[in-house]
Amino acid sequence: MSRDPHLPVLVGVGEVVRRPGDDGPTEPAALAVEAIRAALADAGAGDALLGRVGAVGAVPSAAWTDGDPGRRIAELIGRGDLPTLRSSMQGGNGPQLLVNVLAERIQAGRIDAAIVCGAEALSTVARLAKQGRTPGWPAADPAREPGETLEADRPASTAAENAVGMIAPIMAYPLIENAIGHAAGRTPAQQLDRAARLWSRFSEVATRQPAAWGRPQARSAQELATASAGNRRVTYPYTKLLNANIQVDQGAALILCSAGAAAALGVPRDRWVFVHAGARATDEWFISERRELHRSPAIRACGEALFTRAHVRAEELGPIDLYSCFPAAVQLAARELGLPLDDPARPLTSTGGLTFFGGPGNNYATHGIAAVARRLREAEPGTHGLATALGWYATKHALGLYGNQPPRRAFASLQPAPATPAPRRVIAPAETTAVAETCTLICDRAGEPAYGILFALTEAGDRALAKTDDPAVMAAMSGDGFLGARVALHADRSFDLVQEATHA
Repeated sequence: MSRDPHLPVLVGVGEVVRRPGDDGPTEPAALAVEAIRAALADAGAGDALLGRVGAVGAVPSAAWTDGDPGRRIAELIGRGDLPTLRSSMQGGNGPQLLVNVLAERIQAGRIDAAIVCGAEALSTVARLAKQGRTPGWPAADPAREPGETLEADRPASTAAENAVGMIAPIMAYPLIENAIGHAAGRTPAQQLDRAARLWSRFSEVATRQPAAWGRPQARSAQELATASAGNRRVTYPYTKLLNANIQVDQGAALILCSAGAAAALGVPRDRWVFVHAGARATDEWFISERRELHRSPAIRACGEALFTRAHVRAEELGPIDLYSCFPAAVQLAARELGLPLDDPARPLTSTGGLTFFGGPGNNYATHGIAAVARRLREAEPGTHGLATALGWYATKHALGLYGNQPPRRAFASLQPAPATPAPRRVIAPAETTAVAETCTLICDRAGEPAYGILFALTEAGDRALAKTDDPAVMAAMSGDGFLGARVALHADRSFDLVQEATHA
């Protein structure tokens, strides 16, 4: 056993997928409980381990919006006495944040063991909605308060962002994607190819995952980048298969306990994965106020804090799972953490990602952590693994460093201060000129552009937001010469192209 009996150890992981046509319940709480039972079996200590659990950390479901999802889960597993925690109602960073908080309490000796779990069932909701029906699940109470909420919910967008139609992740991440490409000097076609090649590698990983949604198949970069009847253009530059797939029925659970409890309960040593350290930080909250859209000071700060504490370098990592709602999210994290995008020995996903594996909503990272843990169990002794999670528009971040040997130092939940530059000032609509910084086109169900969103920088360095539905302007927005071009902004938030950018 480890010399420190309070070291937090991940001893059980469980996942469940309910594909169309499968038998069994799809209620999110029931899926989470099924995953918990699988995790208890995985740990090999069953009800004895369940009896040592001191808290349930539940990730809120978009399909069942109860304010205290952990309460029903605790009751279904026969531990209605347990205190409940939940992460934000709007945050994919939640699973790792729950792990960080509960591991810290285990390290402090406050509890012996804890559960982190969640599930999503938006596939069932969508299927029944087409039939004019609703699921027969117990009524959710959004106002119900859990014992503890780890983060307060707050709006994701400003009035100015909403005014130009940037109201959801599918609008925000293409803006980041195009900003990444423009900052690197790549043409739109080159950047799309880079994203598609990354996602092609992710699709291959998903084919090997038993808990993946549907029946994933490996996809070529060309197939992913090309709009077609089955892969319509959703935004510029993303096709459907470059977006997260939200319509899944999946659940996952993690069982954490102290090393002392694991030893006392007889959990086999080959099940143990040590939680070495966790970190959390937030980037500038509103995307339009970020100094640079292609950077994440928060991810950089978290990575540096974890690597320093554990005396590990990025190139020494074994299994990795970077949060993968859109290619832009993976590229941001890889750059800030010092990880190459295309190292065949170190893929940046252990699941295959939210497009191909599934698990989106708030709970994907529970699956990601489970996948990293499984790979660590099979790795050479002394191997470290990394899992990342994010919420909103690459806004709030939680990272976890794991290992198959005890850490050098006790677990710590770190909150590093990012080296965040001053926010951009966003100006009110006016008649002026600026330079196109990044953009996207939002397409209709037929894959045709419905409107375009522009972020532009004025000569003073302020940011202006604009929108267009002019076909000629939208056609220009996807061209090689648009980003970096001079545009004329108008008081009604529309804009026109004045002069295309020139590139060496």
